[in-house]
Amino acid sequence: MPKNRSNPVDATPAGRLVEASLHHVLGYQLAQATIVTDAVFAERVGTPFDLRPVEFTVLCLIHENPDVSAARLAKALAVTAPNIAAWLERLERRELIRRTPHATDRRAQYLRATPTGATLASSATRLVIEGEQHVLGNLSKGEQLILIELLHKVAVSRRV
Repeated sequence: MPKNRSNPVDATPAGRLVEASLHHVLGYQLAQATIVTDAVFAERVGTPFDLRPVEFTVLCLIHENPDVSAARLAKALAVTAPNIAAWLERLERRELIRRTPHATDRRAQYLRATPTGATLASSATRLVIEGEQHVLGNLSKGEQLILIELLHKVAVSRRV
């Protein structure tokens, strides 16, 4: 069996598989980075607060955008109405959000974080950022900011 002589830069972090052909594939690198950030989220927020990443995102968006509609949330996250409805139902059952009927449109509802939900959104965000900064310790503060800014630029290029 041939010996793997790959440069550590050209190998997967775990399993040490050659990944040279994937090295410049953004989606692959994002998926690998997501493994790291998902572990941080699970340890810091997911397990302690019984919160899935998408529920955290929805809660934070509601907290930062009081009176947002479910339709706007679904559009922002590129998900279907049934998916957003299920996540909203779970957050509402946990008393992290509340729905208020629209004054003139019976089908529409305004969404707001409850005081408990607002506190959780703020605390969880702080915990995730602290954990991510720890795992990004091999990047300077400037590199961390550049990485986030570049990823944001990729995200906003999404076709609506």
